[in-house]
Amino acid sequence: MNDNKYTIFKGNVTFPKGFLVSGVYCGIRKNINKLDLALIYSQKECNSAAVYTKNLVKGAPIYVTMESLKNGKAKAVICNSGNANTCNADGIEVANKTCLALAKELNINANDIIIASTGVIGQPLNADTIISGIPSLVSNLSINGGHLVAQAIMTTDLVKKEIAISFKIGQKEVRIGGIAKGSGMINPNMATMLSFITTDIAISSPFLQKALIASTENTYNMVSVDGDTSTNDMVSIMANGLAENEEITKEDENYFAFLSALNFVNSYLCKCIAKDGEGATKLLTCIVENAPDLETAKLCSKAVISSSLVKTAMFGSDANWGRILCAIGYSKCDIDINKVDISFKSKNGQILVCQNSVGVNFDEIKAKDILISDEIDILIDLKQGKELATAWGCDLTYDYVKINGDYRT
Repeated sequence: MNDNKYTIFKGNVTFPKGFLVSGVYCGIRKNINKLDLALIYSQKECNSAAVYTKNLVKGAPIYVTMESLKNGKAKAVICNSGNANTCNADGIEVANKTCLALAKELNINANDIIIASTGVIGQPLNADTIISGIPSLVSNLSINGGHLVAQAIMTTDLVKKEIAISFKIGQKEVRIGGIAKGSGMINPNMATMLSFITTDIAISSPFLQKALIASTENTYNMVSVDGDTSTNDMVSIMANGLAENEEITKEDENYFAFLSALNFVNSYLCKCIAKDGEGATKLLTCIVENAPDLETAKLCSKAVISSSLVKTAMFGSDANWGRILCAIGYSKCDIDINKVDISFKSKNGQILVCQNSVGVNFDEIKAKDILISDEIDILIDLKQGKELATAWGCDLTYDYVKINGDYRT
């Protein structure tokens, strides 16, 4: 199908030219039917970039990847699920051993590997467990393994999160593919969220990093499931240049065309993450418009989507708009709080519930029907400028507590 200038395809990180993937079970998880080790490999060296969690506590793979990507180059991504390799005395050693074993199997430099990890924090992780799965991981590399690599990075996720698009840079077709995982502990900067993006565009490492940071600020950092910022967040991107466009080395129209496409990919993955929040039954999208500046719009939308009281009201299909106004009020936005309009919208219609920060008479039955939908837009008009921001979240349900009450045991 076509979404304006982007053609969307079935697939993910093997859609761009030159990428192979695999996913296997190596023994980290107790359930042998769940894959727990993933590999993305580029047949050509890539200019690469990444952004990481802002939590002071970081998983060992984050530190190893930070060091490896100082030169802006990579050829492979390896990721295990089921164990976050965080707060372990030998965590760095385990990550380095994993990279060395994979490098030997692929015949590449260990510094050309991005390593990531997700799962339980503080659980000992034996490097030999991962290393035992690497020969199978490499021998199973395939252009057709996208569904396996998407599964292998999942923890409490219920669905795979993947996308593949193409667009034009001049006369050249450029492809971008992405996979992500994340269901709980989601409150970026960033979350228990991993996203791996591949592209065949030709772009320098500095401008790839610049684009990724810019995109992350308006996508992954605008998602909240439960208010907890994790220790292992990472978004990485590898660009191998096989699209053969003129290399992007400045902020020209080609750079902004790429940034727009990257935003499209990341926004899609964000919505997938929010909709698959632990125990969630509804995707919530909060759109704040006519803000005096972008930062104000972002603060307001993120505060609303992060509010436990808003999230529980949405679970109960209750048009309790006062909770939304309350969240805006404590968001530290510098606005005239007396000018705010609030509406709810879904496939079942749209209804205004608050005008100029005062309740209006509305049909409660119609509002209930709108909020019963599994995708709800919370529309906020500040009427104090021209800026707009969007944040994504989900409702807060009984099942969230059930899932997280005994997650480790």
